Amino acid sequence: MASRTLVLMAVGLAVVGALIFLLFGVTTGAHLRLDGKILKVRVYRQPGSGSSLVFADFRAGNPSDVPFVVESVKLRLEPATGDPEESNAISKLDTENVFRYLKILGPQYNDVLAARDRIGPHETLDRMAGARFEVPEAIVNARKSLRIEITDVDGAVAEIRESR
Repeated sequence: MASRTLVLMAVGLAVVGALIFLLFGVTTGAHLRLDGKILKVRVYRQPGSGSSLVFADFRAGNPSDVPFVVESVKLRLEPATGDPEESNAISKLDTENVFRYLKILGPQYNDVLAARDRIGPHETLDRMAGARFEVPEAIVNARKSLRIEITDVDGAVAEIRESR
Protein backbone atom coordinates (compact mmCIF):
# COMPACT_ATOMS: atom_id res chain seq x y z
CA MET A 1 0.00 0.00 0.00
CA ALA A 2 2.77 2.46 0.91
CA SER A 3 4.79 1.60 -2.18
CA ARG A 4 1.74 2.12 -4.38
CA THR A 5 1.27 5.61 -2.85
CA LEU A 6 4.92 6.46 -3.50
CA VAL A 7 4.63 5.32 -7.12
CA LEU A 8 1.50 7.43 -7.64
CA MET A 9 3.18 10.45 -6.06
CA ALA A 10 6.24 9.99 -8.30
CA VAL A 11 4.04 9.71 -11.40
CA GLY A 12 2.09 12.79 -10.33
CA LEU A 13 5.30 14.79 -9.80
CA ALA A 14 6.60 13.66 -13.20
CA VAL A 15 3.37 14.78 -14.91
CA VAL A 16 3.42 18.16 -13.14
CA GLY A 17 7.13 18.60 -14.01
CA ALA A 18 6.44 17.76 -17.66
CA LEU A 19 3.58 20.27 -17.78
CA ILE A 20 5.74 23.03 -16.27
CA PHE A 21 8.53 22.23 -18.74
CA LEU A 22 6.08 22.41 -21.66
CA LEU A 23 4.58 25.66 -20.37
CA PHE A 24 7.96 27.38 -20.24
CA GLY A 25 9.14 25.78 -23.47
CA VAL A 26 6.09 26.90 -25.44
CA THR A 27 6.08 30.48 -24.13
CA THR A 28 9.79 31.33 -24.62
CA GLY A 29 8.92 33.43 -27.66
CA ALA A 30 6.70 35.67 -25.54
CA HIS A 31 9.62 36.77 -23.36
CA LEU A 32 10.86 40.07 -24.79
CA ARG A 33 14.66 40.33 -24.95
CA LEU A 34 17.52 41.32 -27.23
CA ASP A 35 20.71 39.43 -27.90
CA GLY A 36 23.71 41.07 -29.43
CA LYS A 37 27.31 42.09 -29.43
CA ILE A 38 29.35 45.22 -29.92
CA LEU A 39 31.23 45.07 -33.21
CA LYS A 40 33.37 48.22 -33.16
CA VAL A 41 34.05 51.12 -30.81
CA ARG A 42 35.40 54.47 -32.01
CA VAL A 43 36.64 57.20 -29.68
CA TYR A 44 37.24 60.88 -30.45
CA ARG A 45 38.94 63.19 -27.98
CA GLN A 46 37.38 66.62 -28.00
CA PRO A 47 40.17 69.20 -28.20
CA GLY A 48 40.34 71.63 -25.29
CA SER A 49 38.15 69.56 -23.00
CA GLY A 50 38.46 66.48 -20.85
CA SER A 51 35.61 64.71 -22.61
CA SER A 52 35.40 62.07 -25.30
CA LEU A 53 32.88 61.06 -27.93
CA VAL A 54 32.29 57.31 -28.12
CA PHE A 55 30.50 55.57 -30.98
CA ALA A 56 29.67 51.87 -30.84
CA ASP A 57 28.55 49.78 -33.80
CA PHE A 58 26.60 46.75 -32.61
CA ARG A 59 24.41 43.90 -33.78
CA ALA A 60 21.09 43.34 -32.00
CA GLY A 61 18.79 40.39 -32.55
CA ASN A 62 15.28 39.91 -31.27
CA PRO A 63 14.70 36.15 -30.68
CA SER A 64 11.19 36.66 -29.29
CA ASP A 65 7.84 36.58 -31.05
CA VAL A 66 6.99 40.20 -30.19
CA PRO A 67 8.56 43.42 -31.54
CA PHE A 68 11.05 45.39 -29.44
CA VAL A 69 10.18 49.11 -29.69
CA VAL A 70 13.01 51.31 -28.43
CA GLU A 71 12.30 53.92 -25.76
CA SER A 72 15.91 54.88 -24.99
CA VAL A 73 19.52 53.90 -25.65
CA LYS A 74 22.29 54.56 -23.11
CA LEU A 75 25.99 53.85 -23.12
CA ARG A 76 27.79 53.04 -19.87
CA LEU A 77 31.53 52.94 -19.50
CA GLU A 78 33.27 50.76 -16.93
CA PRO A 79 36.75 52.28 -16.52
CA ALA A 80 39.73 50.19 -15.44
CA THR A 81 39.47 51.79 -11.99
CA GLY A 82 36.63 53.63 -10.33
CA ASP A 83 32.88 53.77 -10.70
CA PRO A 84 30.98 53.32 -13.99
CA GLU A 85 30.62 56.51 -16.00
CA GLU A 86 27.26 57.85 -17.16
CA SER A 87 27.02 59.37 -20.61
CA ASN A 88 25.12 62.03 -22.48
CA ALA A 89 23.54 60.42 -25.54
CA ILE A 90 24.20 61.90 -28.95
CA SER A 91 21.11 62.23 -31.14
CA LYS A 92 20.73 60.68 -34.57
CA LEU A 93 21.06 64.03 -36.36
CA ASP A 94 24.11 65.06 -34.30
CA THR A 95 25.78 61.71 -34.98
CA GLU A 96 25.29 62.17 -38.73
CA ASN A 97 26.82 65.66 -38.47
CA VAL A 98 29.79 64.39 -36.44
CA PHE A 99 30.57 61.75 -39.07
CA ARG A 100 30.06 64.25 -41.88
CA TYR A 101 32.63 66.69 -40.46
CA LEU A 102 35.06 64.51 -38.49
CA LYS A 103 36.50 62.33 -41.24
CA ILE A 104 39.08 60.97 -38.77
CA LEU A 105 36.35 58.69 -37.34
CA GLY A 106 35.92 56.95 -40.67
CA PRO A 107 32.60 56.22 -42.37
CA GLN A 108 29.32 55.79 -40.57
CA TYR A 109 28.54 52.15 -41.29
CA ASN A 110 25.15 51.87 -39.59
CA ASP A 111 22.13 53.98 -38.76
CA VAL A 112 21.73 55.19 -35.19
CA LEU A 113 19.30 53.23 -33.00
CA ALA A 114 16.90 55.87 -31.75
CA ALA A 115 13.65 56.15 -29.83
CA ARG A 116 10.63 54.59 -31.57
CA ASP A 117 12.84 52.36 -33.72
CA ARG A 118 11.49 48.86 -33.97
CA ILE A 119 13.30 45.52 -34.02
CA GLY A 120 10.80 43.01 -35.34
CA PRO A 121 10.31 39.45 -34.11
CA HIS A 122 13.25 37.20 -35.06
CA GLU A 123 14.99 40.15 -36.76
CA THR A 124 18.68 41.04 -36.48
CA LEU A 125 19.93 44.57 -37.18
CA ASP A 126 23.28 46.35 -37.25
CA ARG A 127 23.01 49.75 -35.60
CA MET A 128 25.09 52.44 -33.91
CA ALA A 129 24.89 54.39 -30.65
CA GLY A 130 26.88 57.45 -29.65
CA ALA A 131 27.53 59.24 -26.39
CA ARG A 132 29.72 61.86 -24.75
CA PHE A 133 31.65 60.86 -21.64
CA GLU A 134 33.22 63.44 -19.36
CA VAL A 135 36.49 61.52 -19.18
CA PRO A 136 39.69 61.74 -21.26
CA GLU A 137 40.30 59.44 -24.22
CA ALA A 138 42.98 57.50 -22.32
CA ILE A 139 40.43 56.38 -19.71
CA VAL A 140 37.98 55.32 -22.42
CA ASN A 141 40.68 53.33 -24.24
CA ALA A 142 41.78 51.60 -21.00
CA ARG A 143 38.19 50.61 -20.11
CA LYS A 144 37.10 47.27 -18.68
CA SER A 145 34.02 47.28 -20.87
CA LEU A 146 31.35 49.30 -22.61
CA ARG A 147 27.65 48.49 -22.20
CA ILE A 148 24.72 49.52 -24.33
CA GLU A 149 21.42 49.56 -22.44
CA ILE A 150 18.34 49.54 -24.65
CA THR A 151 14.96 50.08 -22.99
CA ASP A 152 11.71 48.94 -24.57
CA VAL A 153 8.57 51.10 -24.31
CA ASP A 154 7.02 48.40 -22.11
CA GLY A 155 9.92 48.58 -19.65
CA ALA A 156 12.08 45.60 -20.67
CA VAL A 157 15.80 46.45 -20.58
CA ALA A 158 18.34 44.72 -22.81
CA GLU A 159 22.06 45.02 -22.23
CA ILE A 160 24.71 44.43 -24.86
CA ARG A 161 28.22 44.15 -23.43
CA GLU A 162 31.52 44.59 -25.12
CA SER A 163 33.76 41.54 -24.93
CA ARG A 164 37.35 42.55 -24.38
